[in-house]
Amino acid sequence: MKLRAIIVEDEETSRDILKNYLGKYCPNVDILGEAANVKEALALIRNEALDLVFLDVEMPYGNAFDLLDQVGDVDFETIFVTAYNQYAMEALNAHASYYLMKPISIDDLIKAVDYVTEIKAKEEALQDTILVPKTNTVQGRITIPQQDGFEVIETAHILYCKADDNYTEIHLNNHKKKVVSKTLKYFEDILKESGFARVHKSYLVNVNEITKYVKGKGGSVILSSGQEILVSASKKSDLLSYFR
Repeated sequence: MKLRAIIVEDEETSRDILKNYLGKYCPNVDILGEAANVKEALALIRNEALDLVFLDVEMPYGNAFDLLDQVGDVDFETIFVTAYNQYAMEALNAHASYYLMKPISIDDLIKAVDYVTEIKAKEEALQDTILVPKTNTVQGRITIPQQDGFEVIETAHILYCKADDNYTEIHLNNHKKKVVSKTLKYFEDILKESGFARVHKSYLVNVNEITKYVKGKGGSVILSSGQEILVSASKKSDLLSYFR
């Protein structure tokens, strides 16, 4: 499959070497543009639908991690290409797909591109699959405390729960919202057997209400209400396990 990519590297010679290697040894990579600094890279990322970014660490006016912070929700894979090995842990924490050292090894470059191709192919296959949760709608109930007692809620009526510090917003399928003085972790524990998945540090969703998965680094899910909720990269595999 084709990978839409850009090269972010401040040295023109290094960009040319990488581009030539990719053209010769990784023909499935389409280079849509090049950037020499964070500002140019941001413009490309925001204007192109990308699968892959080849990313140098040290650049003028900021580094690779500054760039990723400014991008925010990253929906592409990253291959770090750098002469500095001390950034490997930071790259790992930034969910880098691969870490290449300069001078670039052609074998390692091919492995890196093959790895990303495999990731994107799996995402494409998932996108083409009709998502049918393994869990059936559970006719369970939970209670939420109120000043004058408690309220009983059908778990099947909950679309998602959202964290708000030590409070949790419970969003229902009748467009109503309940705010409860309990943490999201509390609801994650009591709803884990009822078809609810933690897809993000701030969101717990009813898997039976998911109508679509949008691919990306973590991706996002569309609920029956039309609400789109981001999926963090670290929670992606847990979510997808409901549909395998």
